Amino acid sequence: MKKTETMFSDIDFVDDPDRKVALDCIAAGIRASEPSAVIDERITLDGTVMTVSDDRYDLSEYGDVLLVGGGNAAATAAKELETVLGDRIDRGVVVTDTPVETERIDVLPSDHPIPSERGVESTRTLLGMTESAGADDLVLVVVTGGGSALMPAPAAGIDLSDLQTTTDRLLTCGADIGEINAVRKHCSDVKGGQLADVASPATVVGLVFSDVVGNRLDVIASGPLTADGSTFRNAIEVIDRYDIDVPDSITTRLRRGTEGRYDETPSPGDPSFESVSQYVLADGNTALRSAATVAREGGYEPLILSSRIRGESREVAKTLTGIAEECADTGIPVEPPAVLLSGGETTVTLCGDGTGGPNQEFVLGAALELTEPSITVASVDTDGIDGVSTAAGGIATSEAITSTAEARAALRENDAGGYLDRFDGRLVTGATGTNVNDLRIFVIPET
Repeated sequence: MKKTETMFSDIDFVDDPDRKVALDCIAAGIRASEPSAVIDERITLDGTVMTVSDDRYDLSEYGDVLLVGGGNAAATAAKELETVLGDRIDRGVVVTDTPVETERIDVLPSDHPIPSERGVESTRTLLGMTESAGADDLVLVVVTGGGSALMPAPAAGIDLSDLQTTTDRLLTCGADIGEINAVRKHCSDVKGGQLADVASPATVVGLVFSDVVGNRLDVIASGPLTADGSTFRNAIEVIDRYDIDVPDSITTRLRRGTEGRYDETPSPGDPSFESVSQYVLADGNTALRSAATVAREGGYEPLILSSRIRGESREVAKTLTGIAEECADTGIPVEPPAVLLSGGETTVTLCGDGTGGPNQEFVLGAALELTEPSITVASVDTDGIDGVSTAAGGIATSEAITSTAEARAALRENDAGGYLDRFDGRLVTGATGTNVNDLRIFVIPET
């Protein structure tokens, strides 16, 4: 990851301390969530004993130690695990869209947010590696944000093209990630606890980087190691609720599943999970705490509002903008100069064909609402990919809105990125090698 001062080297600070602290907070939050920072703190090796949090695993007691997994941070995590565990790792495979060079782990390509043919091939290799584990082996599984798309394994009867169409429509219908993943799980051979089933009876240790509100293990990367409480019926209900037009193969599989012609994903109590332990190594609070530290060092009083903000981006923007304005006007809930921080995951219901994503829509929506021109708002997805755009997010003040009518039209057409790009308001980090969800910032200067 680039250093703070170079992550946004193409952004003009124009001697604006508020803009600078917003970008410094974002960079610090991303950097604190990187595997290189997290794994060094949370995983140690003393002789043959690996400690994860407070749990100890004597690696000499296992036949082979395998490392598998997938997601935006899978390769960077694998590299750091190699640094810690060295030749204690016998073999492994991870699937990602952010490759790095490793010594003992095969890093295989995939694509995000829409699954691809190479992702399917890579995931089949991962499944084969996992299946090779025996009862005496230890399987370390890196589970990170983005894993749902990056580890595609279409279930019987489903073509990749149908899975791609379904994924695209799910991501743009306004459904939350739990609803989206209920469908994904029942169209897959890896999601919804099925990777744990493949690894059984080996001992499995899940190392998780959470991009999900509340750190729900059944939702992160569609819960490959976690018992699934959803059913084929629930998946059909999501499709009906949002009136999603999905290919016939998807409808057929889900309907046949409700009829008992396909097995449900492994549910709570399934013996596959008896030898599975999981650890959340990093989440949204990891980024928020580091951003708060940087804000305080910059002379601003930080306040973390919540790591669990969700809802339609432009509507969430109205609520959080109101809090920022109250802060500026009355000093409640914190006296300026202040930085208000929040995380979570907002959504967008796609109506137009513009460029952008939830974070850019949040920023444009907030800039439209702000009545105090001195307040700066910024928001990014920590994986560096906001929606399907090339930007991580955006930054703005109300002064960026030169035409309210044009800005509102941009929101209607889902073209927040296009509008922000007019005044250097898009933030581009490139792939960050981590993913702990969104990071939102309001900077309120001293009045």
